Amino acid sequence: MAAVVEGITFEAFKGRPYVEGVGRRKRAVARVRLYTGGSGVFVVNNKPVQDYFAREQDLHHLFEPLRLTGLEGKLDVTVKVEGGGLTGQAGAIRLGLARALLLVDPGLRSLLKQHGMLTRDPREKERKKPGLRGARKAPQSPKR
Repeated sequence: MAAVVEGITFEAFKGRPYVEGVGRRKRAVARVRLYTGGSGVFVVNNKPVQDYFAREQDLHHLFEPLRLTGLEGKLDVTVKVEGGGLTGQAGAIRLGLARALLLVDPGLRSLLKQHGMLTRDPREKERKKPGLRGARKAPQSPKR
């Protein structure tokens, strides 16, 4: 897991060189910045990642690209994420992290692609249509 540092904010990373990746899932959009030569600090919206994501499943999901490439604990990561729910945000961070890792080392492409981490999940909420109760549910038809 990432190092938990209390009270660290985006300001602590100002002026350091970084690479950036953008990830999206459902309504969530995440801007992920990787700083090389770090100590494994992972900050999401000015909070340590363990404070932002309470569910172990979400934490496991978003750390997958770092764990797979063996770079967990070697890079500092800052994330600004908005929209959607927590699970969608975790998916957006995962994609943004994988895209940023490609900029750090293009040789990781085949490994990340093989594990499906560079594919954006295209599923979105379907819009409500006029005359229907939701996207597809129609009102009940009267008898005769």
